[in-house]
Amino acid sequence: MIVFTKIRYKNILSTGNSFTEIDLTRNKTTLIVGDNGAGKSTVLDALSFVLYGKPFRKINKPQLLNSINQRSLIVEIELETAGKSYKICRGIKPSLFEIYQNNKLINQTASVRDYQDLLEKSILKMNHKSFSQVVVLGSSTFVPFMQLSAAQRREVIEDLLDLQIFSTMNNLLKEKITQSKNDIREIQYQIDLLEEKIKLEREHQNTIVSDVKRTIDEKTKRIQGYKEDIRKENDSVSSYERQIGSLESGIRDQDKTNSRSDKIRTILEQLKKKIKKINKDIEFFKHYDNCPTCKQDITSHFKEEIVENRKSLLNETTQGLKELQSQKDVLEKRLLDIFDINSQISDMNENISSHNRNVQISNHAITQLNEEIANLNEKVNTTKNDSTAISELETACKNHQKFKIDLGEEQTLYRVGSEMLKDSGIKSRIIKQYVPVMNKLINHYLQQLGFFVQFELDENFTEKIKSRFRDEFSYESFSEGEKMRIDLSLLFTWRTIAKLRNSVSTNLLIMDEVFDSSLDNNGTEEFFKIIEELTTDTNTFIISHKGDVMIDKFRNIIRFEKQKNFSRIAA
Repeated sequence: MIVFTKIRYKNILSTGNSFTEIDLTRNKTTLIVGDNGAGKSTVLDALSFVLYGKPFRKINKPQLLNSINQRSLIVEIELETAGKSYKICRGIKPSLFEIYQNNKLINQTASVRDYQDLLEKSILKMNHKSFSQVVVLGSSTFVPFMQLSAAQRREVIEDLLDLQIFSTMNNLLKEKITQSKNDIREIQYQIDLLEEKIKLEREHQNTIVSDVKRTIDEKTKRIQGYKEDIRKENDSVSSYERQIGSLESGIRDQDKTNSRSDKIRTILEQLKKKIKKINKDIEFFKHYDNCPTCKQDITSHFKEEIVENRKSLLNETTQGLKELQSQKDVLEKRLLDIFDINSQISDMNENISSHNRNVQISNHAITQLNEEIANLNEKVNTTKNDSTAISELETACKNHQKFKIDLGEEQTLYRVGSEMLKDSGIKSRIIKQYVPVMNKLINHYLQQLGFFVQFELDENFTEKIKSRFRDEFSYESFSEGEKMRIDLSLLFTWRTIAKLRNSVSTNLLIMDEVFDSSLDNNGTEEFFKIIEELTTDTNTFIISHKGDVMIDKFRNIIRFEKQKNFSRIAA
């Protein structure tokens, strides 16, 4: 939970060169009043500016600077979260953006954008849109949740449920897919180049072999006999080599199979540990009614949801364990087959060695017969060396092709992962679990506010509103007062969900002119009942220009006034 403790600002809008300071934790409820233009809503723009670098209302950032002093705009806010204290300072003329953790300045070597990402993702854990839905409500420039697009609604809910990590992971996978495509394109270019070199080398070899054959034909029958013997021996060697090549092609997956077998054994162990952990969680929620850490009660409904979730996860994990065990058995059988093939290859290599020895004997005899024949044999040897060069090129080509296949398989895994991380994947399953809870809370707050309709959000965050007589309505069909009741119910729901998920939970709640137009007397009374029922760690600030009639309902009053054209807190 984020606890905002203090905010101070100067030279922002109508605020002068003296700091205006507000204690954000002093009272549970605070009324902020003042005449129009006195600066009571400036705190919203100051808060938005210091946290997100932009005003809350629809004004340009340069317009935040006091038009009289025209420099030294500074906003500072202090907060506590995760056992650490932070101070954020932001200013204009001169430009300023500093984050202090436990009174120590956090390194500013990164860009302003990265520095802001650190603030939003690692400290606040909420973006500006979530901030405007959970912390602030009712400003004239505020866009209620019900008026957001489907994509914007999803973004808010994902922040509440702390699901942005899945989007980040998906973006990383997309980058890997793009890189994989580039790698495959490059390796295919290398393959094409090697194949062209092999073709040229083979043409060169064929030319030499053809010349040697024409010369050999002119030699004596005795020499021809020796050549015939060599041919036969080479045919045998070639036959064995082809068989070996065929066998070797059948065990190209040897290393990969060994690797996969090792990985599966590791994953099996991990799954067994995971199953043990899930069973432990189930047993905990079955036997404990309160949290041993915070000592808070755990509701039966919450326990049932958690136990059902863990049972579902247990079934999935157990099924995955069975499937992996089956894969392991298949791989072990494959390794036995590979061992048998390697034995066959070894036997054939011994036969090749024998035939090669016979070839050497024949070549020795030919050398002894004639010097010319010796020269011709030299040409043959040269040709064989050329064959070695071809073999090296072919080996390189095969290695590249294997690498291309591996890249393709890797890319497939990335694509599968990306599909799982889409909105329709893991995130959708999590959201589906929370939609009933959200709807229950929304209707609870609507009833508390005296608005008796059945309000439902589906998994795409499209609303369905029915009266007690089952008549269907849309959000836009209601009066401004009824819309405000819906907006308030959504706000309280988001805050409750945030507290459950410990995602964007905060002590601060600011209402800007909620009671000045839309809410009737009955709605106002019911609203104050809800405010009083909020937990003690919530500090509510109500901004109103009609606050004098509600002073008795608040524990603290802050009155803004204009003095010599500058806004300040009245003494």
